[in-house]
Amino acid sequence: MAKTDVLSLAILGMLAEQPLHGYQIRKRLGSELGPFRALSYGSLYPALKRMVAAGLITASADYEARPGGSRRSRISYRLTEDGEQRLADELASAGASSWDDDAFDVRFSMFTKTDSATRLRILEGRRSRLAERLEEVNEGLQRVRERHDAYTTELHRHGLERVEREVEWLDRLIENERSATRGDNPSTASAGNN
Repeated sequence: MAKTDVLSLAILGMLAEQPLHGYQIRKRLGSELGPFRALSYGSLYPALKRMVAAGLITASADYEARPGGSRRSRISYRLTEDGEQRLADELASAGASSWDDDAFDVRFSMFTKTDSATRLRILEGRRSRLAERLEEVNEGLQRVRERHDAYTTELHRHGLERVEREVEWLDRLIENERSATRGDNPSTASAGNN
């Protein structure tokens, strides 16, 4: 999934909840989805324009009164039926792009709107991807140790610990999701609160 597709998916997810102005979209993306903290208006507005052209969202001007009697227009964006369908299709899919670094956080943030089987496939796919990364990081760490480079060794060890923590977190989420499917403990399945 290209970065622009991930951004579009995030926007569709936010607009599914309520219509928003561009500033509100940027602010929510920054606060709710860590990878978008540095999202610029230079990325957001072209994405919104493409989505309007594709018929996924509509844009309408809202006017607000300003001091001195002037009025300022703000563009409000809302989902169309095509946008709702695209979001539903995306949320029902669990392809390899769903667990990539760029897309996983966005997909995870919409897990409450995603069915359990799809959530489980995405979590397991992410876990598998990280298991491969663990192997690569371990190999890199071994090579660095052989060179006796203390700082690079620490950098690799830090990367290894970060991936190991995410794998442990995913293991808990996967187990919770499976428990919910079996009916063991449905209240904690989505959030991973065991």
